Amino acid sequence: MKIGNYTIGPDSPPFIIAEMSGNHNGELSRALDLVDAAAAAGAHALKLQTYTADTLTIDARGGLFDITNEDSLWKGKNLYDLYQEAHTPWEWHEPIFRRAKQLGMIAFSSPFDETAVDFLEDLDVPAYKIASFESAHHPLLRKVAATGKPVIISSGASRLDDLYESIQVLKCGGAQEICVLKCTSTYPATPATTNLRTIPVFQSIFPDCQIGLSDHTMGLGVSVAAVALGATVIEKHFTLRRADGGVDSAFSMEPQELKALVTETERAWQGLGVVQLDTQKSEEKSRQFKRSIYVVADIAAGDIFTDQNLRVIRPGDGMAPKFYEKIIGTRAARAYQRGTPFHR
Repeated sequence: MKIGNYTIGPDSPPFIIAEMSGNHNGELSRALDLVDAAAAAGAHALKLQTYTADTLTIDARGGLFDITNEDSLWKGKNLYDLYQEAHTPWEWHEPIFRRAKQLGMIAFSSPFDETAVDFLEDLDVPAYKIASFESAHHPLLRKVAATGKPVIISSGASRLDDLYESIQVLKCGGAQEICVLKCTSTYPATPATTNLRTIPVFQSIFPDCQIGLSDHTMGLGVSVAAVALGATVIEKHFTLRRADGGVDSAFSMEPQELKALVTETERAWQGLGVVQLDTQKSEEKSRQFKRSIYVVADIAAGDIFTDQNLRVIRPGDGMAPKFYEKIIGTRAARAYQRGTPFHR
């Protein structure tokens, strides 16, 4: 799978997506500072969300329009107010994308309705992300698939049959390169609810897709573990400073944490290596530090080998220790000098 000039797959370092979301806090200058920070941290891509309050919902109160969950970061708001506060103005997209491109970063977005796809096509984005809560929005999926561009889709709040059906809609609509992100749609999520063992299962269910993680946990441990399980894409929200507040700040990474994420996930990927069942070239010199049978006292021809004149010690250029018991009690056919590796 390719997005821009970046190849995504097991033979490449993990593709790190820095999700800006609403952490611009309503200021274009801060949004551009976030782009600069993401690029400096080494993120491969910057992602926005393209919607308005009116393309997502209506301004109404009561029932599920109100956010009443005591554990929600957004308790007390209605959906319209939340989306009005969190959205990225569409006129900001072009300068944000331009800044990212200047800094060598890929930039794209999550459209939340068909008009957003038309808008993003005018900006020639290289890929699309389908957010968890839009993953069953089949008209949107068909619109995105028809562009023929790579699609990343999150699995949060979806049953497997729903997700499988959505992948089929994308494929039938023309999408040829798809990445499925394991996602837990709680904000923040906990490591215990992330269930990373799903990643290799997704790999078996969607063998022609890349598999990654949309990570809403704090820290980077979960993302590193995801790479060890085969994730090729990691998406994390980021902000300049959590202390500045904002709709997503509580579960967002700060720049130094994003930099560590890039470094440590690449190290985890490098550590996967290949299946190694023999000594590799880089270890050959270290074999000298293994134990072997050594002469520890002068031995004359005809002497009996004992634990007083032969021992298993370092270095490792004598006979292998597995022969020691067979040699003890037999006679020397020739003389041996103390401090020499034992060989028959």
